[in-house]
Amino acid sequence: MTKTELRRMMRQRKQTIAREVLDSLSANIVEALCQIQEWKSANTVLLYYSLPDEVATHSLVVTAAAEGKTVLLPRVVGDDLTLHRYDGDDSLRLGAFGIQESAGPIFDDYEKIDLAIVPGVAFTIRGERLGRGRGYYDRLLPRLPRAKKIGLCWPLQIVEELPTDAHDMLMDVVFCG
Repeated sequence: MTKTELRRMMRQRKQTIAREVLDSLSANIVEALCQIQEWKSANTVLLYYSLPDEVATHSLVVTAAAEGKTVLLPRVVGDDLTLHRYDGDDSLRLGAFGIQESAGPIFDDYEKIDLAIVPGVAFTIRGERLGRGRGYYDRLLPRLPRAKKIGLCWPLQIVEELPTDAHDMLMDVVFCG
């Protein structure tokens, strides 16, 4: 399958699952993620503020901040992602593609990022990731030398194979609960 065909297939899969089921799966995934050692030991965490077709991370963002972690959210700037500190829900603003982004201060000390939680359209258990097609995370992740990269998804997003390109970044772990 091509990347376009896989994106279409994933969109159709998600539409066959009731919202309540996806919400319940998201809650279980977030709860389990908060129990792993990589999460517990992380001080600076890159998260994403989820769209409706992604594992819901809004509560994870709040939890991380309440735990005293430095929480970073990406902001789309042209063809790139910049990282900004999350300073509570008051710091959120609607950005590109309808995504909530932090209006907090820019963060560019990439060496300090311990953990990167990354969304995706589909993943393999080997860590291959299919994004939305614009390459934002593929350009960002190489700048995070110490960060453990965790792809976050629902089980229905796991596929056996993905077409990959040389610039596609592998996840260290794919976490679906």
